[in-house]
Amino acid sequence: MQTRTRVLTGTALALALGAGTFGAVSASASASASTAPTARAESAPAAPAKDKNFTTSTHLTIDAASRAAQAALDAAEKEGQKVTVAVVDRNGNTLVTLRGDGAGPQSYESAERKAFTAVSWNAPTSVLAGRLAQAPNLKDIPGTLFLAGGAPVQASGAPVAGIGVAGAPSGDLDEKFAKAGVDSLAK
Repeated sequence: MQTRTRVLTGTALALALGAGTFGAVSASASASASTAPTARAESAPAAPAKDKNFTTSTHLTIDAASRAAQAALDAAEKEGQKVTVAVVDRNGNTLVTLRGDGAGPQSYESAERKAFTAVSWNAPTSVLAGRLAQAPNLKDIPGTLFLAGGAPVQASGAPVAGIGVAGAPSGDLDEKFAKAGVDSLAK
C-alpha cells in the first residue's frame, strides 16, 4: 500500500508542476501575442547595456511585409503585369509570397531569390547585376539571382528585409514594383 501511495503522490505532484508550468508558458505566450507589434519594423527589447554578449535587431512585422507585398502586386496590376512578389526577412526566410493571377511558374522562385539577393547585399538587384562584370563568380552563390527586380528594406540604413518581384517583361519593371512595395512602408 505504501508503494501505491508514493506512486499516486508522485503522479499528483508531477501533474501539479506540469499544470503550473503550462499555465506560466500559456500566460507568457498570451502576453507576448498581445504585445506583438503590428506595423512597421520594430526593435526587439534591448539587452542589458552591460552585457556585450547580446545584440538587438530590427525586423519587419508580418503585417508590414503583407502590406508591402500587396502594394507591389497592386502597382504591377495597375500596369497590366502578371507577377509574383516575395518578401524575405534579414536572414532570407520568406515572410510573404503573393502570386498574381496569371503569373508564370518561374516567377515564384525568381521573386524569392531576388528578394534574398537584395537583402543580402543591401542593394537593388539591378545595381548588383552590374557588378557581375567585375566579379562573375557572384552568380554562383546559392539562392541568389542577379537580375533586376529586388529591393532592400532598410531601417537606419541597415537591411531588415528584401522585396523581390518577377514576371514582368523587364527587370526594370519588376524593380519598379518592388520599390513601390518598399515605398509603401514609409506611409
